[in-house]
Amino acid sequence: MGFKYKVTDDNGIYFITTTVIGWIDIFTRKELAEIIIDSLKYCQKEKGLIIYAWCLMPSHLHMLVSAEQGKNLSDIIRDFKKFTSKRITSTIQEINESRNWLMDKFSFAARTHAKTENFKVWQDGFHPILVETNLFKEQKLNYIHQNPVAAGLVSEPQYYNYSSAINYCGGLGLLEVVFLD
Repeated sequence: MGFKYKVTDDNGIYFITTTVIGWIDIFTRKELAEIIIDSLKYCQKEKGLIIYAWCLMPSHLHMLVSAEQGKNLSDIIRDFKKFTSKRITSTIQEINESRNWLMDKFSFAARTHAKTENFKVWQDGFHPILVETNLFKEQKLNYIHQNPVAAGLVSEPQYYNYSSAINYCGGLGLLEVVFLD
């Protein structure tokens, strides 16, 4: 991971993206998307993850996040990715997933990666970029919420279930968020 993509301020807010290997659209399955939602809730409650904005797209996750005082954002995201990777692969094997080739892709990715045992779901890193200006914060907040609209998944951001856009429109989303000023 290059210097540009490192958590350098333990108290800072970061725009992060974590992506499925090969940009595979696995989160089109509700069972797999729920793993991410449940895991993020756990990270909020037990690990000190603070979420300001988020959007789970079919192949990747964007967030504006920070860690509670004394917690390490890199450790939280590492643990999140490790846990969800195991849950995703076990769930794919349990459900009636028609895309039989998914496990082959995850297995192949693991064989080409020294640290991974059986399956690799996520690409390396999470590309944290420190939010240093209000303009950058507003741009990323807009980008996160407009992502499903740009992808043609919904006509308005607040209609996408796997996003904090509904929270910013006065509704109740799937995850608690801390609003940005």
